[in-house]
Formats: sequence, structure tokens, C-alpha cells
Amino acid sequence: MAKTTKVTRKKIVKVDPIGQAHIFASFNNLIVTLTNNSGQTISWSSAGKMGFKGSKKNTPYAAQTAAQDCAKVAYDMGLRKVKVFVKGPGAGRESAIRTINAAGIEVMEIMDITPLPHNGCRSPKRRRV
Repeated sequence: MAKTTKVTRKKIVKVDPIGQAHIFASFNNLIVTLTNNSGQTISWSSAGKMGFKGSKKNTPYAAQTAAQDCAKVAYDMGLRKVKVFVKGPGAGRESAIRTINAAGIEVMEIMDITPLPHNGCRSPKRRRV
């Protein structure tokens, strides 16, 4: 018996001229997501999607190419200004922001939302002899 395939339609996202840029920079990869103000994704890209493998994904050049790819699509759809949210300790944070700005999308403000532990995990009990 033949399997029936389900047809999925792409969601239509309302693109305003003002939106948000979320940059997640870990030690292994970098992900750039451009959204509208309600959080719906307009375009996204990552260093892995751009063809970088291994430790090359965590370089400023990989971040630059990923941000360029993402920003070009969003600019063509009508995004002009973004508020940038940066998360993580990766190497390509600043180069991704500069590339978004160079693509014609104005950066209004930059916020670092990297989570910081206040007291850390509970230390283990002392060893019993």
C-alpha cells in the first residue's frame, strides 16, 4: 500500500521594518536568526549551514558569512532596523553584528543576554572516611 504524504505549507510571516536579531555564539557553532517584533522568524543561518565543519564553525569569518546570508534575505523582505540580542561566549559575536550592519540593516541597540550563574551548583559534601 502506498504511503500518503502530508503537504505542509510555509507560514506567511508579517515583516515589519523594525525587528530583532538573535545571535547565539557557542564554542562549536554560531546561529543568526532575524525575527519580527512578535518573534516569528524571517530568516536564519548558521556557520554549519554555510558549509563550515569542525572547529572552523567557531571563527569570525564563519560568523560573517552566516550573518551576511541571513541579512540579505531579510533585507530583501523589508527588514531595515534591528535590536540585537547576543547570547553565548563564541568568537564571532562582534563580526556577526558588524556584518548585519554592513548589509544595510541598522543596528539600534545591542543587548548581551548570556546567562551567568549567580552561585553555581551546590558543592558536594565532604568525603566520609
